[in-house]
Amino acid sequence: MDALVLSRIQFALTAGFHFLFPPLTIGLAWLLLVVETRAWRSGDPAWEKMGRLFGKLFALTFAVGVATGILMEFQFGTNWSRYSKYVGDIFGAPLAAEGVFAFFLESTFLGLYLFGRNRVPKSVHWFSMLMVTVGATLSAFWIIVANSWQQTPAGHVIRNGRAELADFAAAVFNPSTLPRYTHTVFASLVAGAFLMAAVGAYRVLRDRSDETGRRALRLAVPWGLVVSLLVAFPFGHWHAQQVAATQPEKFAAMEGLYTSQTGAPLVLFGLVKQEPPDLHAEVEIPGLLSWLAFGDPGAPIRGIDEFPEEDHPPLWLTFVSFHNMVLLGLAFIGLMGWGTWRLWRGRMFEGRTYLTLLLFAVPLPLVATQFGWVAAEVGRQPWIVYGMLRTSDGWSPSVSGGEVLFSILLFGTIYLFLGTLWVRFMVHEAGHGLPDRGGEGMA
Repeated sequence: MDALVLSRIQFALTAGFHFLFPPLTIGLAWLLLVVETRAWRSGDPAWEKMGRLFGKLFALTFAVGVATGILMEFQFGTNWSRYSKYVGDIFGAPLAAEGVFAFFLESTFLGLYLFGRNRVPKSVHWFSMLMVTVGATLSAFWIIVANSWQQTPAGHVIRNGRAELADFAAAVFNPSTLPRYTHTVFASLVAGAFLMAAVGAYRVLRDRSDETGRRALRLAVPWGLVVSLLVAFPFGHWHAQQVAATQPEKFAAMEGLYTSQTGAPLVLFGLVKQEPPDLHAEVEIPGLLSWLAFGDPGAPIRGIDEFPEEDHPPLWLTFVSFHNMVLLGLAFIGLMGWGTWRLWRGRMFEGRTYLTLLLFAVPLPLVATQFGWVAAEVGRQPWIVYGMLRTSDGWSPSVSGGEVLFSILLFGTIYLFLGTLWVRFMVHEAGHGLPDRGGEGMA
């Protein structure tokens, strides 16, 4: 059993499971802020009821996200000690900032939001939700800073075999921070919109007159259309341009570009062969990739063939993850666009087909974020810090393969149990107050 391979699998498991929850908390927080603003300004008890419902869903998701995030961070010391020693001077700063400036802000005001309703002035209660929203969004910023530094390191010097912080601002605002942050936050807004829309659809399917469900659909569907468009353009486009400029081998792997070309085509579909790098049965649009990446349909783009073989990322997984993310993003625009049209025509609450689609589409934004994470992290390989430290040099040699395998099985069991409980509680709370329909539910 290879301890390095198993350590990578373990981190993928823990990070991937944790990353299911922060997008939902960020996305729901912004929608809850809208709901609480309407409740405060209008005095309409229906908005307050809606805030209570989605506040419970937010709190459940936040709690699981915190628990899984703490476990993930322990692995830097246990499984990746060489990496931690190499980057600790830099990597620790944004993680500390996230805890001090974001997590405590979010968690403190979440308690006031959940337990202060009707106990504090309405303006204070609204302000608590604003601070929760700011804290959740700020928390994502510092985590993205830490990860982006691994992608495009800046603001450091190498002393005694370690990376040391030389310019805090340069490290924080390294070339990939803002493109990745905006793309990630708007992807989270999509996830929150789909969750609220699915809850609304579930409630309306159970009771056509349910006002909470109807308002959730009226709010979440147009919101979902707008943020689905924005996550693709300009923010997704901006991020792709940044990768093309700063991580050309990752860009070539994502786009299936295995030979350097002038006027490179955009590959819509293809079958990837790893060794030697090749693409079969491709469907492509000539010149479009060069235009998207550099604003010039005749611009040259470096292919995988220009880089040493030992620096090639896994081609199949990077290509498939990226293209599936893009495909799902287009599907989100189509689904929310259809729903917005139905709202405009006054047909949202007629029939079952569209509402059922919303119900079963609820996990797809999370699937898309997982694909995006895989494309970003696998595409960076073989580097754990791009161009500076290889993944094979960052692990803990004192940890045995058997120990890592045992922890994978243990974590997998815990996550299966925790994930099942979370889904059951979310489904139960989503249907709170609805008439009993013989056990009919979301699952």
